[in-house]
Amino acid sequence: MKSYEFIEASHNDGVALIELNRPAQYNALNRKMVGEIVDAVESFDRNEEIRVIVLTGKGRAFSAGADIDEMAGDNPVKLELLNQFAEWDRLSLIKKPMIGAVKGFVFGGGFELALNCDLLIAASGTEFAFPEVNLGVMPGAGGTQRLTKIVGRTKALEWLWSGSRIPAETAIQHGLINRIVSPELLMEETMKMAKQIARQAPLAVRLIKDAVNKAVDYSLYEGMQYERKNFYLLFSSEDQKEGMTAFIEKRKPDFKGR
Repeated sequence: MKSYEFIEASHNDGVALIELNRPAQYNALNRKMVGEIVDAVESFDRNEEIRVIVLTGKGRAFSAGADIDEMAGDNPVKLELLNQFAEWDRLSLIKKPMIGAVKGFVFGGGFELALNCDLLIAASGTEFAFPEVNLGVMPGAGGTQRLTKIVGRTKALEWLWSGSRIPAETAIQHGLINRIVSPELLMEETMKMAKQIARQAPLAVRLIKDAVNKAVDYSLYEGMQYERKNFYLLFSSEDQKEGMTAFIEKRKPDFKGR
């Protein structure tokens, strides 16, 4: 397994684990760290042995956001030349399920990273926030867009303009997270969910994610046409034959992702 400076990556039994590893800095995201995260996620997405990717943070926080020391002196020309958000865009192209296990602070860029996950499980006491406005800036890696699509325009503006901390209990009410668990059960519950999804037919899981993502931007009619094509496509897979045969034979299917 490839080694990294700011993250740890491993996999076992079809589930990949990526851990942000700057605990002394509350896993603040510098540019190299973001590059490592994207590299690891893409590597696992290409690996046929991996069926689910889990993202979490070491220490007391998931991520307190961007490394302000690194970017305080930036100017528009430098940012344009760096084109740093292009790496974030690549996360939108990941085909496999991504589950975030978050705790402590999920702020700024850390919140944007969490919103790139398909499912989020939060430890009780977790707080979310986009505090960029307090620094005279705004989210730049998709935060305004992803948040608005989940919680709606007015609530997104309230949170983005105020920079207020959002407790997990409020986040779950607005559909930002799937589940709240006690801190000591965070990884156990996350891995339980990951392994459950990993047992499903990989191609079906992949095309379900594809169709649901299209539903965010397409009209209902356009989304239904897209869904239908994915449904038809799955009937060319070995897993469809295996799944239906196993159902008829009253046994558990053995999906191969083909």
